[in-house]
Amino acid sequence: MACTVGCAPETYLEFVLDVERYREVDDKIGPIAWVRRQGDLTELKFRPRLPGMNMPEPYAVSQMRLTPGQRIDVRLAPLPRNLANRLVSKFTASFACEPVAGGQTRVTRMISFRFNPLVRWLFEPTLRRTLPESVERELRLAKEILERNEREPGKHRGQPMPGQASGPGLGFR
Repeated sequence: MACTVGCAPETYLEFVLDVERYREVDDKIGPIAWVRRQGDLTELKFRPRLPGMNMPEPYAVSQMRLTPGQRIDVRLAPLPRNLANRLVSKFTASFACEPVAGGQTRVTRMISFRFNPLVRWLFEPTLRRTLPESVERELRLAKEILERNEREPGKHRGQPMPGQASGPGLGFR
């Protein structure tokens, strides 16, 4: 899934790496235990929230690798972390940013799950229905925040999105 955002690629990618802030637009990120950033690698421990799946999910440790000015690739941290998550699925995601005319950025968002055949029947039908809407909302809200910040720098940081209470592409194989 893709959209065009009125900011530089670096601005969009830094927004994603500010995980506490990005959580404002991404309903798939639940409570965050910690975030560690060292150079182009950001690790975070959080409780994922798969849209439409009303079940407790174990904490996951995710790694986000930045290619400056171009993209972020996301994956589960290697073993021994994420053993329970890996029994259910293999997960990858990315944010690819490409500058386009007028100082804008074309953002392409990809999320991919490869589910264990024993649980595929449970997860895939629901996520095929709910994940595209979640990603579309995520991109729309990120665009709103970043374009508002481009118009009025520093004015809105930490404020809830319209309609939000105050407070804290898709691929299957």
